[in-house]
Amino acid sequence: MESQELNNIASEGFGPVAAPYFNGSAWLKVLVKPDEQTTCFIGEVVFEPGARNHWHTHPSNQILIVIYGTGYYQEYGSPIREIKVGDVVNVMPGIKHWHGASPNGKFSHYAININTDKGLVDWLEPVTDEQYYSKS
Repeated sequence: MESQELNNIASEGFGPVAAPYFNGSAWLKVLVKPDEQTTCFIGEVVFEPGARNHWHTHPSNQILIVIYGTGYYQEYGSPIREIKVGDVVNVMPGIKHWHGASPNGKFSHYAININTDKGLVDWLEPVTDEQYYSKS
């Protein structure tokens, strides 16, 4: 991503995603924060080429809506799926999975986590390069 694009992201309310749970560079813009009445989190995540989050699970559904580029989504024990603009992935509670950009381009999605009173995310181990590049 070019310097100007990074400046644009920063000015639009995006912040870097916590490095311990991601390989590569990614940014998050929180759109809806859960509170006592709204048990939902909605965020927009932008991934640099090759960036991805670690394996993780959610105590309730996570819904991903692809809004830019081509990304990867994988559930543990299944092949990597390519996901593109307009695709929606409904991740069931407790399913070990990861998602991120393809190696060749930026990728962005909305992440919607429902029933956040049950918790938000349980982070697991990193996705290895061998696992990530098994799509190629």
